[in-house]
Parts: sequence; structure tokens; C-alpha cells
Amino acid sequence: MSELFHECGIAAVYHLPNRDPSPLAPMGDPGKTSQLISRLLLDIQNRGQLAAGMTTFNPARNQLIDTHKDVGTVTEVFQLNHQNAFNNLMKKYEGPAAIGHVRYATCGKDERSYAQPFERHHIQKSKWFSFGFNGQLANYQELCQEILAESDFHLARETDTEILMHLISQELSKENPGELFDILGTLSKRLDGAYNIVFLDALGNMFISRDPVGIRPLCYAFDGSLFAAASESVALANMGFDADEIHSLPPGSAIVIQDGELTIREYAKPTQKAHCFFEWIYFANVCSTLDDQSVYITRKRLGEELANQETVPIDEDTIVVPVPDTAKAAADSMAFHLSVPSLEGLIRNRYIGRTFIEGANRKDKVRAKYTPLPEVLENKRVLLVEDTIVRSTTMKALISQLKDRGRAREVHVRVACPPIIGPCFYGIDMSTINELFAPRFLKGGEMTPEVEEAMAKAIGADSLKYLPKESIARAIGLPDNSLCQACIDTTYPTEAGRKLYQIAVENSQNDNGDDPHRTYDVSLTSPVRS
Repeated sequence: MSELFHECGIAAVYHLPNRDPSPLAPMGDPGKTSQLISRLLLDIQNRGQLAAGMTTFNPARNQLIDTHKDVGTVTEVFQLNHQNAFNNLMKKYEGPAAIGHVRYATCGKDERSYAQPFERHHIQKSKWFSFGFNGQLANYQELCQEILAESDFHLARETDTEILMHLISQELSKENPGELFDILGTLSKRLDGAYNIVFLDALGNMFISRDPVGIRPLCYAFDGSLFAAASESVALANMGFDADEIHSLPPGSAIVIQDGELTIREYAKPTQKAHCFFEWIYFANVCSTLDDQSVYITRKRLGEELANQETVPIDEDTIVVPVPDTAKAAADSMAFHLSVPSLEGLIRNRYIGRTFIEGANRKDKVRAKYTPLPEVLENKRVLLVEDTIVRSTTMKALISQLKDRGRAREVHVRVACPPIIGPCFYGIDMSTINELFAPRFLKGGEMTPEVEEAMAKAIGADSLKYLPKESIARAIGLPDNSLCQACIDTTYPTEAGRKLYQIAVENSQNDNGDDPHRTYDVSLTSPVRS
């Protein structure tokens, strides 16, 4: 759904010494990690299109670690369409180790200084480091206040990434900072939320860590001398790693490479697993496998769940149409089980960036991004499959386009997700309860046919059906209590998340409710993301 945005993906590459060379390295050259990191980032571009960057380590140059980053897509930042410029860039930043990042920010400035990785220079090599961060610190405000309580401290950016850089710096500056595992263990006692990290210092030490709750995905792989990690498995598979070489990093664990030796170890005991279910139904690449569960198979099963609860009469004029692109697997599966065609009645313009139409009204945005095909839709009963409805403004405009331009006779919306009733404080762009579509109708109660009818009327649909919550765990294939489903059941997996939700509820109750799309100060409930 175009109303919902993720933020950030991370990647890392290391050519380990004293091991058999990997055939996956470009021309067998261990210095070409810059080329590999750009390839990894291109495959996780779905996780962030605002900015991209990398930091590489090379002991043979004055800048032991050096960072290249900018606002733009991976193709733009790394000049992938300009071979000479790309080759020169890769040559400048060659080295045996690299980390990378793609960024989407829900707020904050669209400028280079907010792009990651963040690099902190220092004359002492152990304190000169760079890191990339995927997630959101739910206790951002408390950490910010702690830091600024020191009169000599200053924060230059409104982002939790800078907070994290400060905290890492504090740990490294201690007289006896301990091992990198120890530093991560200490940090875990202060951090609340989602925080997957890739880290590289001027000694060539690296760590890749996943937070103890495991909200965001993180995968890794080995092949001879080559180690790589990325937010999603598809990036590692496309690099050439075999499926049995790709693993999900367990929550609370880290991979540390120090003095050329690699160690995988738990740095914090997970008390609860809470992998964000949205990774499977919306955010992740459909080719990825996360925590051993296939994204594609999950979406296929969601389509089966939709088919099992369908009540609209099926005739020769009934078709299933997915909202491109993330709903296609569910729509195809639903259509197969209903024995009706699944047709692309909506074509998405993949060459229009989000910012290009930012100033337009919602109908203009939808018209620019989606083209309905009357030759497919005219006089049809359309089962329109969407992965989720957040604020409903895009869906309302889409239905209008399907009926007006596509000349569809009926449009029945089928949502492969339960209603969104709570904001996310762990890295998804949902800011306030009153901006959400479903709470205005549910009002704390259960979904009923009367509520669904009122919702359908509000968006101009002939009918509307959501999946029940129990469908999610069934489709993913993981226990219900191992998933973060806070946005559909308000059960937040961390203490700071629960506190922020209570503030969000109070803000919602204090709002006069006259305009469901009205916004207000949400600084306490929606900290600036990475």
C-alpha cells in the first residue's frame, strides 16, 4: 500500500584472511567489497529509496575507513548507469571489508548528512568507526533527554541514529571497553525498540547484530573467504550463495569479526521473539525467506485465507485484481481457489518517484501512479485485493478510478491483513491513531458485518472484508506469540512501545475528532526515525 513506508536496510561484506578464496568475489579479488556492497544494496532497495551509502576499510590508504553516501537511489548514489564513474568509485573505495545502508525516513531532512552509514572520526583507530542502523528506538526521547542533560553535549540531528552513535562512542571511550559482544550487551540494557546494526572500525573489526526481540530481519552467509550479511535473504541469494548457506541471525545475537576471526554469539538473552509480521505481508521482497519462512508462500496462504471467507456470488463476470505490486501473490492465490481469473486491471507506473507527485492531491497521485484498464474492468465484478489499508485515502481514490476510468460495475475490497488499529514505534510510518482508518469505525469493538458495511461505504466500495488476526500466524507458519502484531492487536513487545501507545491513546482522546485526517504534534509518540 502506497500509504505505508518502511525505513532502511543494511548490508555487510568481509573477505576473511587465511581461507580459500571465494568464487563469488569479483575476479577473485578480496579488495572488491565495494562492488559487492552496491549489489547487495540494490537488492534491498525496496527497504529505502531516499538515500544510500557505504563505508569500506582499507589498511593501505590514509583514510582507513572511508564513507560514500548521498541522497538518491542506489543506482544514482553509486552511478550504476555510468560505467566509468562507477568503476572509479569502486576503485577509490576498494578494500577487504564494507558495510552499506539504504534509507527511508518518515520525517527529518532529505539531505546527505542524514544518509547512512554514520562515520565518527578519531585519531585512535579503535574509536574511529562507522555504522548503519535499521529500526527505530522507541525510547528515543528518554535517551535524547539523558544526553542533553549534560551541558557540554549537543545533538546536531533529529534522528535516533545520532543517539546510537553517541552511545557507541561512550562505550568505546571507557577505560576498559571490553569485547564488542560486551559493548552490545551493555547497549542492549539501554535500548528499547528495533535496532539491527552493521559496524566497522579503523582496525578492520566488524560486527553485525540483531536486537533481542528480533523485530527486523537480518540474514548472513559464508562461502570460503567471503562473508556477507543483509536485511533480506534475496540479496545474498542473488550474490550467488546457495540456499543452505544463508541463515537468519537469531534475535539477541551478533557476528563479530576481529583480527580476521569470525565469531557468532548471543550478546543478550531474548525474553520474547517479536518479528514484525508486516515484513512477510508487505515490506520484504517476495523472493526473500525470513526466519526460515518464505515471503511468497506466506502471501500465497493469505490469498487462500481470503478465498475461504469469500461470500460474493461468483459468476463469469467476476475477476480478481491485485493492487500492484505486493498484493499480487495473494490475489493470484485467491483467484485460483475461487476458480476465477486474476487480471492486472491496474497498471502501476514504476518510473514515477514518490516525491514527484508529493504536492498533488490524492486523486492526482493515484492517477499518476496507477492506470486502470477498462478493457479488463468494464462491467466486471472486481474483487480488489490489497495487502493492507492504513489511512484509506489511496484506496478511496483507487476505487473511484476503477469505477470512473475503468468502468467496473462493482468493486469489492479484500484486505490480506486485519484492520490496522495502532501506530508502529519500531520503524514503520504510522504516526497517530486518528490518522488510521479502522479505529474510527471499530471504536474499540469487534469487527462486525455492520462495521464492514460502514467502512465500505466510506471508501466507495460495494463491500469490504479483512482477514481475522488468526490468519496471520497460520499464513506465516510461526507461533502467534513470536510475532509483533502490535498494529493489529495493540500488544507492544517492549516497555517503551507500551508507554508510547498509551500516550497515543491519550492524544487520540484529546483530539476533537472533527477531521479524521487532522494532524497534530506527535513528537512524543513518533520520534524521528533513522
